[in-house]
Amino acid sequence: MSSLWQDEISLPRFQSLEGDISTDVLIIGGGMAGIMVALELRRRGISYILVEKDRICGGTTHNTTAKITAQHGLVYHRIANRYGLGAAKAYLEANLKAIDRYTELCRDIDCDFEQKDNYVYTLDSLDVLNSEMAVLKRIGYPAELRCGLPLPLDTVGAVRFPAQAQFNPLKFVAAVAKDLNIYEHTFVKNVSNGVAVTHHGKIRAKKTVVATHFPFMDRFGGYFLKMYQHRSYVIALRGAYIPDGMYVDDSGTGLSFRSYGELLLLGGGGHRTGKNGGGWEYLRKTAEKAYKGSDETHHWATQDCMALDEIPYIGRYCSLTPDLYVATGFNKWGMTSSAVAAEVLADALTDKKNKYEQLFAPQRNIFTKQLWANIGESALNLVRPTAPRCTHLGCALTWNRAEHTWDCPCHGSRYSEDGNVIDNPSTKNLKR
Repeated sequence: MSSLWQDEISLPRFQSLEGDISTDVLIIGGGMAGIMVALELRRRGISYILVEKDRICGGTTHNTTAKITAQHGLVYHRIANRYGLGAAKAYLEANLKAIDRYTELCRDIDCDFEQKDNYVYTLDSLDVLNSEMAVLKRIGYPAELRCGLPLPLDTVGAVRFPAQAQFNPLKFVAAVAKDLNIYEHTFVKNVSNGVAVTHHGKIRAKKTVVATHFPFMDRFGGYFLKMYQHRSYVIALRGAYIPDGMYVDDSGTGLSFRSYGELLLLGGGGHRTGKNGGGWEYLRKTAEKAYKGSDETHHWATQDCMALDEIPYIGRYCSLTPDLYVATGFNKWGMTSSAVAAEVLADALTDKKNKYEQLFAPQRNIFTKQLWANIGESALNLVRPTAPRCTHLGCALTWNRAEHTWDCPCHGSRYSEDGNVIDNPSTKNLKR
């Protein structure tokens, strides 16, 4: 199983770190977030090192659907209800700036960058669309309410954001990463007092950014409570009708649509990691019904960290770690969130005030319904008397029949059939 993007491009390779080294900033994690932070630090002339335990963009980034949009579901009325109109406006501004950053970077890169309108639709009621439109109007954004969408679904309508974008993420990374200061196959075992310990040396850094998808240091920040992980599935179809624009269901478990050349990328079948869901079977049944005569060319899956309040955690790792920073909880919207993280963290690393830092601060209020759901899920699977057990915090694992993996319903760690770690927060293989 490999994504469409992996077949399109070969990424540059980098040597592993051997021996000790010093730098101003250490970035741990070579996905899109780490790459974008490194790009911004280089632009500002700040000394940095990026280390990746395997190959750059070998995790969520190479499995993304690569939509570059400020429309992350119908989130703006929910953000406004929780934090006020000012927070909703700030979230919009930060993500629109992220789109502008990609537009600037992609101007001279052959990465299939295309400007597209984005639509978030619902199958249920116009009420939620009207609530979203009311907030967007109050914060001054020219969204539109649209009905009659060109989708094989009985939608009641959608909110449209004009002039968003899509691209090939690995073509983009191949172009921008080749001149960055990167070490691959460099696994960081722990970080303490400004020193990161790897298998073959130590990295001394004045400040450190953890961009490892799910933060790997449990003793700080409580991220294993503040997030859960969600799996989503994609199939690429040739010969299917391709609607103009990008589309996604606000429910979080519905269908997603975007084009890539002559292919339709159909996403969906999602579920909390370790739980049951539709997977590729659901997508293939949808394709058989809606796109008769089409052919599947690729299929893949991805995993996303979901924050408690639909806003990523970008900033200081926790109040007890003044020189440790984090970027995580992107809620399936890693492209724009990575660019937001680059600006917010670059300012924090240089002691510069950023107007969005409070909005994304990981130390904000965590008492939400989702927190109690996360706690309940963890408690249930900690006492469930089955094996094997996750090497992260000991939760009972479940067998993923579609992907032939052992998955953790508590925090989203995943293991191959023979017990090797695939996805963090776990860093240890299963005991044989």
